[in-house]
Amino acid sequence: MNEAEIRERVAAFLGEHDPGGDRLEFLRARFDAGLAWVWFPEGLGGLGASRELQQVVEGELAGTPQLNSGLQGIGLGMAAPTILAFGSEEQRRRFLRPLWTGEEIWCQLFSEPGAGSDLATLATRAVRDGGEWVVDGQKVWTSGAHHARWAILVARTDPGVPKHRGLTYFVCDMHAPGVEVRPLRQITGEAEFNEVFLTGVRLSDDLRLGEVGDGWRVAQTTLMNERVAIGGAPTRRGGGAMAAVLDAWRERPELRTHELHQRLLALWVEAEVTRLSGARLREQLAAGQPGPEGSGMKLSFARLNQALTGLDLEFRRDLGYDDWTFRRSEDVDFYGRGPGYRYLRAKGNSIEGGTSEILRNIISERVLGLPSEPRVDKDVPWKDLPR
Repeated sequence: MNEAEIRERVAAFLGEHDPGGDRLEFLRARFDAGLAWVWFPEGLGGLGASRELQQVVEGELAGTPQLNSGLQGIGLGMAAPTILAFGSEEQRRRFLRPLWTGEEIWCQLFSEPGAGSDLATLATRAVRDGGEWVVDGQKVWTSGAHHARWAILVARTDPGVPKHRGLTYFVCDMHAPGVEVRPLRQITGEAEFNEVFLTGVRLSDDLRLGEVGDGWRVAQTTLMNERVAIGGAPTRRGGGAMAAVLDAWRERPELRTHELHQRLLALWVEAEVTRLSGARLREQLAAGQPGPEGSGMKLSFARLNQALTGLDLEFRRDLGYDDWTFRRSEDVDFYGRGPGYRYLRAKGNSIEGGTSEILRNIISERVLGLPSEPRVDKDVPWKDLPR
């Protein structure tokens, strides 16, 4: 399928479905027409076409109802590709359509108080009981759990083997008895993050993704897609955090200084390099699954976002933020709102989705091929690790 054929498909779709009508019905119809993810298989929101043709679809449908990426980001960027890669046909057909339309929101139950950067040390247990699994544990830094209907969950099913080998991956019903969501207040005053307590939560075995004990391999698919979703999303030239800085620069010429100008130019070059690297990464994705290169994009995104929001604040000479009232966040917003909010929110960019320190290790070992750090616990059963 080529670009002309895709445009014809979109034109035919718009001829049959009014974008000005019911939003949900339009999105459902778009999924059914294969225009959700064109590289996904037919019947699952796609056409089995080249991934790069998605940009053509997005351009043609720019003025139609859109997805809420701040609310649906985890489902779209992390859960969906993992379900596609490891889910059964029944799981794909059950979860992908309402995930894409936003009828069901997803969250990610990975990190724990004692297992953040070293995720494989996680302690949440899943014990098999007939055709069900009983899950007990605590997860943390769970974005959007207060909105979520489903979660992607990694739990330990065999404590007697080394930490990476005793994990299993599940879809967790966030409405199941025993799931408790508590807000975590951030520096902005909002609580878009949560801690989630799982107490005797029963999940049927048909909610398992992948084989028992193969959870680490499944989780790697999620994590690689997560870093691409955060750091490698398409951005126009001068977009993202750069756009707000440029707007302020144009509007307030009296605040400009030579030193600030030099810093802005340097960040512009870095932002362009990052944007073009992201375009190259997406071309690589068209040929297969994301690799460790996504860690570089996420690392660059965090550094740029923090530097640009800091420069923006310094240029304006005003925090511009005076509302630390505790409130529940409706979505995740990196670029909107005021400069003070953007500056404070950007502090989390180097932690969420993999800390910058861990990402540097991944880049050095898996991209550059440098020697890995000594790992004395690699072959030690998880139950024997000091905690």
